[in-house]
Amino acid sequence: MTMLDWNAYKKQLASTFAEIAKHAPDLMKGYKALATSRSTTGALDPKTRELVALAVAVTVRCDGCIATHAAFAKKHGATAEEITDALGVAVMVNAGATLVYSARTLDAFHADDPPPDPKA
Repeated sequence: MTMLDWNAYKKQLASTFAEIAKHAPDLMKGYKALATSRSTTGALDPKTRELVALAVAVTVRCDGCIATHAAFAKKHGATAEEITDALGVAVMVNAGATLVYSARTLDAFHADDPPPDPKA
């Protein structure tokens, strides 16, 4: 059972994006330039780019990105196993980032502590 009708969601986004483009055409033109800038050039093949895009989409929690790049990944021949592998990398990196920021939090907590005694 799927929690979201992804195809309907993509259509809804397209409609809302059209409204945004009506009010801010330069914004959408700039976004389209960014979105297409890596789709035709570079060292990565299209399927790999879409797998990276999915890992990033999960990291930034963008349902629209997930809907779009899942469809593109499938179009470029990605398998469920490859997508799961890319998502596993996203989980691993996000867990690592959480650990790093946990260390930063403890550093902030200890910021006003007196320095450790070097003789101890």
